[in-house]
Amino acid sequence: MYNPILAKSFSQYERKSFGWCAFVLFLIVVFSSCMVFKNHLYPPSVNGDAMNLQLSINAAEDMLVIKDTTLVKRLETEKKDAEPMCNVLEPLSDYCETKGDIRVQGNSSTIFVMSQNFNISAENNSWTLQPYPRKGNAGAMSSVKSWTVKLVQDGEEIPKCSVYHGYPAVLFSLGGFSGNHFHDFCDLLVPIFSNSRDFNLEVNFLATDYKPWWIGKYRTLLNNMSKNKILDIDNENEVHCFPSVTAGLKSHKEFGIDPSKFPNGVSTRDFRQFLRSSLSLKRVEAIKMKGGIVTKPRLLIVSRKKSRSLLNEGAVRKMAEKLGYEVVLAEANLSTNLTKFAQIVNSCDVLMGVHGAGLTNMVFLPENAVLIQLVPLGAIDYLAKRDFGDPAGEMNIKYLDYKINVDESSLVEQYPLNHKVFKDPSSFFRKGWGVFRSIYLDKQNVKVDLKRFRSTLIKAKKLLSTS
Repeated sequence: MYNPILAKSFSQYERKSFGWCAFVLFLIVVFSSCMVFKNHLYPPSVNGDAMNLQLSINAAEDMLVIKDTTLVKRLETEKKDAEPMCNVLEPLSDYCETKGDIRVQGNSSTIFVMSQNFNISAENNSWTLQPYPRKGNAGAMSSVKSWTVKLVQDGEEIPKCSVYHGYPAVLFSLGGFSGNHFHDFCDLLVPIFSNSRDFNLEVNFLATDYKPWWIGKYRTLLNNMSKNKILDIDNENEVHCFPSVTAGLKSHKEFGIDPSKFPNGVSTRDFRQFLRSSLSLKRVEAIKMKGGIVTKPRLLIVSRKKSRSLLNEGAVRKMAEKLGYEVVLAEANLSTNLTKFAQIVNSCDVLMGVHGAGLTNMVFLPENAVLIQLVPLGAIDYLAKRDFGDPAGEMNIKYLDYKINVDESSLVEQYPLNHKVFKDPSSFFRKGWGVFRSIYLDKQNVKVDLKRFRSTLIKAKKLLSTS
């Protein structure tokens, strides 16, 4: 059909030329198709193409690492997916997150971060931080060693690796207020848990300002956060190398965890579950009070001996027993066995005590238990709410406070009623924490009004009935 048309339009030589061109074009199309579908028709070999693929992946990962090391000390960026390497904007802690070729030299308190193909100026190549999450408190930070995170170029004189680690590392200080039960949990155990949870035990803990007794006291918990030995990094002569290091503990709130700040969404309730598992705490739920129930709710009164003690503790105990409580008295101190004390707390449904570190033990209570905080006289309401009231809600613990009146405070025996101690407590706070603490915390005991406090114990039982 088409030959007559071609014959009329083209000579025989031209028709042959068109034919050869069409044949060559056909071969090109076939060859191109084979190249495109080669990987589908013939799987890559294990030793050949697979190795090339792995090299490509490694190259891509290296590029990501290099990209990370360029984001140094940029606290605000234009791109949403960009993250600063060092963060100094959080109110509780400064921290640096590093990836790539990271070298930790303990005897110089320096973390070297290898950088490639980037110009590093003298103004932005190092940062100094104290790896303890209470940076606004001069008293705490005075005993915390400073560390330097330093960016270095390939070719610079830097210490060579002597020990290689396949797992990431988290660096933190055991200085500050460690040894105080509240700060042990608030400043260390809770942040260590939230910062290491995503590593699933495959993490190295580097402790600066090392305290062996502290490690010994909390060894059970630490061993359930990392399967590696904790390094006393200050006394290490070796240069330890890691694929990534977080210097400092990311901490965003008092005695709690902000899940939105961590990629795995870890929460305070996760920490409580971790405690139950690590310390073999049997009770998950507090008792549920119902009509005709025979079992008595257990009330734990946390005793204090040196300051903020409950002067009529015996009378409170008798009253609670008349109201149907089984009462347990206990005092926590540095020599207390953590596991045994945690199991005592876990066996109770209500925990009460004067504002102080002893209330930290509420972390061991079962779900829907009740915390009763006796708030001493003075401008302590804010501290009481921040330290224990708000955290209780995040731990699924019901909270009651009992605010001490003037006639329930031992301060009435030390100062006349028209004194500023009663009229203007905030004026002492403005003089400094030391002055305020010496009056309202160190020198004050309480003696609750039994008739007034009775209603608080009744409320606690009602809260148990609504669990």
